[in-house]
Amino acid sequence: MREEKYYSILNYGCQMNESDAEHYAGQLEELGYARTEELVRADVILVNTCCIRESAELKILGKIGELKRVKARHPGQIICVAGCMAQKDGAALVKKYPQIDLLLGTSYVNSFKQILQDYLEERKKGVFTSLEVQSSEFEGQRVRESGFSAWIPIMYGCNNFCTYCIVPYVRGRERSRSIENILEEVRSAVAAGYKEITLLGQNVDSYGKDFLRNHEEEKLLSVSSAVGEGFTEALKAEPFAALLKAVDQVPGVERVHFMTSHPRDMSEEVIRTVAQGTHLCEHFHVALQSGSSRILKAMNRGYTRERFLALVKTIRKYIPQASITTDIIVGFPGETDEDFAETCSLVEEVGFDSAFTFIYSKRSGTPAARMQDQIPDDVKHARLQKLMDVQNRQSLCINKRLVGQTVEVMAEGPTEKHPETWSGRTRGNKLVLWQQNIDASDKAVANPVNLPDDSASANVSVKGTEEGSNLPIRPGQLVKIQIESAQTWLVKGKRVR
Repeated sequence: MREEKYYSILNYGCQMNESDAEHYAGQLEELGYARTEELVRADVILVNTCCIRESAELKILGKIGELKRVKARHPGQIICVAGCMAQKDGAALVKKYPQIDLLLGTSYVNSFKQILQDYLEERKKGVFTSLEVQSSEFEGQRVRESGFSAWIPIMYGCNNFCTYCIVPYVRGRERSRSIENILEEVRSAVAAGYKEITLLGQNVDSYGKDFLRNHEEEKLLSVSSAVGEGFTEALKAEPFAALLKAVDQVPGVERVHFMTSHPRDMSEEVIRTVAQGTHLCEHFHVALQSGSSRILKAMNRGYTRERFLALVKTIRKYIPQASITTDIIVGFPGETDEDFAETCSLVEEVGFDSAFTFIYSKRSGTPAARMQDQIPDDVKHARLQKLMDVQNRQSLCINKRLVGQTVEVMAEGPTEKHPETWSGRTRGNKLVLWQQNIDASDKAVANPVNLPDDSASANVSVKGTEEGSNLPIRPGQLVKIQIESAQTWLVKGKRVR
């Protein structure tokens, strides 16, 4: 009888890392490993790392240090460190933490299975950090975390070189997957029961432009047959818009999201395509970073305050009720009180549904880390709090407009602390809570959902029992919710027929 083998994955960071972790898991299961949450039981532990901020690095390094004791209790255990920190630090990380057996940079996700097999034969430590373009085409299976929502990477890397960002140095230059390869994965996901597709890339609006630059138009040709008569010259010039149109037409897809968009590269054709789509969700996550044109120039963002406002105006022209979310950094080197005031005024003018707000953190190897006029920590924290106050008022105001409306929600599952309260999201990515009769839920597939750790949403239990709460429910199902109250980060309601 063959001895059972186990693996465990510790994943940190962005949605792209989540997608990569699913691919690592798929390759491990192809090799006969089963998943376990007990680290000491695992024959292979893979740590998928992030280095976007120093706090993330310190947390991950602490965990890698702990694995020395875990490995001592499991002779022969293989520890793999992958992802952006592995790419950045390379062999130095293995030297400092000798418990690491394999170190894989970001270009080796698709090569992991073969690398692990080679290691099992020779038991020789390996460091793989070349950023030479490996195959970006997807092969093999993924072990997806969700039972209804699928991450689908459409491209890897970034060409933008924002002065504060380490991503281009650890993810490499932009390289796109062929449209046919992407559509094949979307069709496979739908056939497996997935209803929601999220197209991923560091800058999705640049999708396919590397094919145009490299005269590899054949990798885009398959979209013409997928789109049919809707394949116009405008779409041919905008590969991402063409891809959106093709994915929208895959039978069985119910929702399509995409992230992240760059204000410099998002085109009117993409916005028009979303407006005309059937399953393309009216949610645009467009990273602002600063409302000051002077700071945007120092960040090398490639657009001005005025260009960003014009982009928002175009979105509103085609989709007046679109949900627009963003990322903002405070305390970038040289940011004055006037620069920060411009950011706050732009937030108020645009009316973002929500914003991820960050304090600028030095990343070694980036131009911003060497800039003069670094902002003191106390000033950065004060600005962050003020910006959060401004955005929270905006978010609450926007959410209150939903009270009395009935919205379509894709159910995610019961909340962890209140199993009678279910959560889900609108097409605009709004978090919605409602009362659900536990006996009506499909317990075989319903997994508890962790809600945002926010004081405004701490009390999430939804009172009362309505007729709609007795209707059958399962994760991934589209339901109608009548909104009854609003908070900063979520809305609450009751299910209706």
